[in-house]
Amino acid sequence: MTSSSPVGGPDGDGRGRDGERLPRPPAFAFPAQTWREIAHLLANLLVGIVCFVFTLVWLAVGLGLAVTVVGLPLLAVGLRCSRALGRFERYRARGLLSMRIDEPSPLPHQPGSGFLGRLWTNLRDPVGWRATLYALIRLPWSAVTFAATLTSLFVAWPVLPWIARGLTHVDRAMVRGLLFPSDELERRIAELESDRGTVVDTAAADLRRIERDLHDGAQARLVALAMGLGLAKEKLEEDPEAAAKMVDEAHGEVKLALQELRDLARGIHPAILTDRGLGPALSALAARCTVPVKVTVELPERPAPAIEGIAYFTVSELLQNISKHSGARTAEIELWRSDNRLLIQVRDDGRGGAATDRGSGLSGLAERLGSVDGLFAVDSPPGGPTTVTAELPWRHRTGSAAGAAVARSRRSG
Repeated sequence: MTSSSPVGGPDGDGRGRDGERLPRPPAFAFPAQTWREIAHLLANLLVGIVCFVFTLVWLAVGLGLAVTVVGLPLLAVGLRCSRALGRFERYRARGLLSMRIDEPSPLPHQPGSGFLGRLWTNLRDPVGWRATLYALIRLPWSAVTFAATLTSLFVAWPVLPWIARGLTHVDRAMVRGLLFPSDELERRIAELESDRGTVVDTAAADLRRIERDLHDGAQARLVALAMGLGLAKEKLEEDPEAAAKMVDEAHGEVKLALQELRDLARGIHPAILTDRGLGPALSALAARCTVPVKVTVELPERPAPAIEGIAYFTVSELLQNISKHSGARTAEIELWRSDNRLLIQVRDDGRGGAATDRGSGLSGLAERLGSVDGLFAVDSPPGGPTTVTAELPWRHRTGSAAGAAVARSRRSG
């Protein structure tokens, strides 16, 4: 005799014995984001009270003692603390309100400015003052949001998601207005700090390359030359012919060492670029390229030496890539000025496929140009042709730099 169970009783696969599927387990009706917004609104009151009381105390004491020597350092310390409170509120907005907020730039550090300089930097910190204003005006709003949310939890449950979203929109507006980086200038400062790091890294890498080339190339050759001349000196009386032969070999070593030093100097800053400008310097580069290169330079005047150097070495690296990797038959270089930009375009009819996102030399070029407000674009479909366009800011050559270049040109002539 089999026992029976109630109709719709549970079965191992989640169905009743009559085959009817059971409903899903009960769950909270609101999505996770709504619960985060509710938690943010309920926490507003406690956070608002703590921030308001702390800010009011240091602000009142600091302003009250501002006529004395003690008040100003207290205000500076209070503004530092306000920065920390603003950082906490941005963290809370990211976690509970799903906002994307950049951190403002840190206070500038000026070595050698002294105590008064650092004090003045802290006192005129706009980020700290905006965070202070945020803490002062938040308390009334925090009380309103806490009361409205708590009441709605009990008497307006069906419409609570819309109430929470509306209240948190006001919170988001306050955070954007007072705790976001102030404007484009803040973002620009952050970009320049990143670019400065790129410039420092690039300069350090260039110094290491120069040191390595000197140590492994010209220095080693000069050491061998000194040893050879020493041996020749010893054999001068005993075997003049052997000594003459060794001096002959040393003379050849001297020529090779001089050539290596010239190549190294050209890699640092070629004399032809300093004396004659980009047109002749790029023509000399093109003459050393393994591919026939047509050079067109249309510049009404010479740019600043730093811009000339960056343009020269950009073209130099691009021509090296063409020689080594492109398989091209011809190439072309064009330089011209458009408003306040110096434009460089290098084209070749090679196999194509070049890109800046593969850790190649092109990515390094893009970083270097970006560090000086430049742009770098590569158009290289598989099968070619390849067109590389670079832009640099145009900076006028100062009178001293132009005069020095003319003087060097006259001396060389």
